[in-house]
Amino acid sequence: MAVYFASDFHLGLDSRIPSKKREEIIISWLEEIKYDVSELYLIGDTFDFWFEYAQVAPKGHIRLLGKLAEVSDAGVPIFMFTGNHDMWMFGYLEKEIGVTVIKKPLIKNIQGLKFYIAHGDGLGPGDKAYKFIKLLFSNSINQWLFSRIHPNLGILLMKFFSKKSRDSEQEIVAFKGPDNERLIQYSEELLEKQYFDFFIFGHRHLPIDHILSNNQSRYVNTGDWIHHFSYAKLENNELKLLNYEYKI
Repeated sequence: MAVYFASDFHLGLDSRIPSKKREEIIISWLEEIKYDVSELYLIGDTFDFWFEYAQVAPKGHIRLLGKLAEVSDAGVPIFMFTGNHDMWMFGYLEKEIGVTVIKKPLIKNIQGLKFYIAHGDGLGPGDKAYKFIKLLFSNSINQWLFSRIHPNLGILLMKFFSKKSRDSEQEIVAFKGPDNERLIQYSEELLEKQYFDFFIFGHRHLPIDHILSNNQSRYVNTGDWIHHFSYAKLENNELKLLNYEYKI
């Protein structure tokens, strides 16, 4: 049995491959792995935008939600992390699908190995402007105030801001080296306090597998499903960063 990690599906975003087609590819991947998956970790930005009102959830993504429900109903634990595009999950997915929503970095032993798992937004040095915005968006009072806006207007507004966020980072920057990658620096700082075998992140949209300065621990970024269709697979205590082969 294997443990799978993936992030940054950004469903709802029509990119070089339209969202609906990418959803079909993701479902195809889930169909393939369902025969050996023991745990599934979706590490943030599953949706390009998500906000749950008391009686309303965003339209779309029905096929993915149905497939996740099928996997969950088969007894496979699914851990869905909130990202910077879909942090507003308030119970709907837990109730309807049976996933466990994770809103903070998770420390967990898996197959006898120690993992630190997080989406990655707002972690590491710098990026103070975003950290301030995240603080505003994650504030429960601000979330309550936003929920008073009619969903038609509220969802439209947040899709606008989501698009602005993407427009500021249209191109994926190539690997900048360990000294200039924020999440690698963050991992190194954590290593000074306690040992981890693996640091698993999303957010960066670039698949990265990097051995840290202790020559044992690994920083792994799972990449995205917009350009790379990449994921990590843990099997028999061995972690591999892979790409899903698909046909359009």
